[in-house]
Amino acid sequence: MAKEKKPQQVYTLLVEVGRKAEDGLPDGATGAALMCYASGVDEAEAVRETVAILKQADLNPLDVTGYGTLEERLEDGHDISDEERELMARALAENSVIVAQMTPFFGDDA
Repeated sequence: MAKEKKPQQVYTLLVEVGRKAEDGLPDGATGAALMCYASGVDEAEAVRETVAILKQADLNPLDVTGYGTLEERLEDGHDISDEERELMARALAENSVIVAQMTPFFGDDA
C-alpha cells in the first residue's frame, strides 16, 4: 500500500545566526536575525532544510523560532503583507528556502 504523500507547506522561521569566518555579515556585527520562508511537509523538515542551506552559505545558525504556516499565522492575528504572501508562494512553488530579511546585531543588540 502506497503511503499518502503530505503536501508541502510554507513555514515562517526566524533564524538567529552567530559569526563565522566568511559569513558575509557586516564588519562589527555580532550576528544577525534572518526572516525565512521555507517549504516542508512539516515544520521540522522546514527547519532542517533552512539550517542546512544557511550552513552551506557559511552562516552559523544558533536558534530557530517557528511561526507556523500562513493559515496558522492568520489564525493568530498576524497582519501579512502582499509581499510576504508572494515570497511564501515563491518558496512553495520552488520548494525552497527564501531569506526575506536580514537584521544584523551590533554590540549589545544580541
